[in-house]
Amino acid sequence: MSLKPIKWGILGPGGISSKFAKDLAYAEGAELVAVGGRSLEKAESFAKQFNIPRAYGSVDELASDAEIDIVYVGTLHPIHKENVLALLRAGKAVLCEKPFTMNAAEAKEIIELAREKQVFLMEAMWTRFLPPVRKVREWIADDKIGEIRMLKADFGFDIGWAPESRLLDPQLGGGALLDAGIYPVSFASMIFGGAPANIMSSARIGETGVDEQFSLLFEYEGGRTAALNGAVQLGMVNDAYIYGTKGYIHIPNFLFGKSASLHAKDAEPESIVDDRQFAGYAFEAEEAMNALREGRLESSVIPLDETLAIMNTLDTIRKQWGLRYPSDV
Repeated sequence: MSLKPIKWGILGPGGISSKFAKDLAYAEGAELVAVGGRSLEKAESFAKQFNIPRAYGSVDELASDAEIDIVYVGTLHPIHKENVLALLRAGKAVLCEKPFTMNAAEAKEIIELAREKQVFLMEAMWTRFLPPVRKVREWIADDKIGEIRMLKADFGFDIGWAPESRLLDPQLGGGALLDAGIYPVSFASMIFGGAPANIMSSARIGETGVDEQFSLLFEYEGGRTAALNGAVQLGMVNDAYIYGTKGYIHIPNFLFGKSASLHAKDAEPESIVDDRQFAGYAFEAEEAMNALREGRLESSVIPLDETLAIMNTLDTIRKQWGLRYPSDV
């Protein structure tokens, strides 16, 4: 039996939206029917590239398209709040890129409106839906490595010295924590099932006024810890290790989730390799579409309360550094 078709719109005809649009072709039942942006010319170019029927030059026009069931928001995070609020007010379900917003106050406002309107909303933390990461959650649930005591996860890359780059521009929400750090911070939340009890952190604040690299130590009840690092000025080995009382799990290049290996005591190593022919964004799209078909208003894999808690954690870290953005209240 074929799945009920779900009609998608995309807001923000940029790089991340291009990756999502390519992957959406692999999501069963997905139909990409419209794209919108602040520039009609860019939206039309994007529409031509991906054979999308309609292009719009504003979020309000996209939100007014009666055919659209759900909108993927791939705009820059400083405008996520205004974009998502406009879509929710129009009754559109939303899959919003991470970081979800600039801060917890913005996230709270969006989540409250989604719940008031009874409209589906989800953070696009695509890593959680990749088959190897799903298998990791199964191993943990099956007690394969016992009680988890420690996590190490890094994500860093080197853009070179580019002060004009969005990644180093405070006006555009630049910095390593929001762009790179969201991955290990969210991963720690998934592994430990909640926010840390204590946070210690250090950051290098560069010439443009944003964090170029950071190190975090999260403490959880029972002496459990997560050591997380990230950067936009350092090429890093972006692996994750989960250590338990009965073994450990290794996820190479964890945010892309192509493979994972289980190393349990007194057992042969077990591994999973995903040979998918696409990036992997289709899996989060399928989660959102299944939720719409089933009448769910959020995902149990990345629930809205957890998204809000993650934003609170990021706020706490930035407060330790004295790093504020124009959108901070």
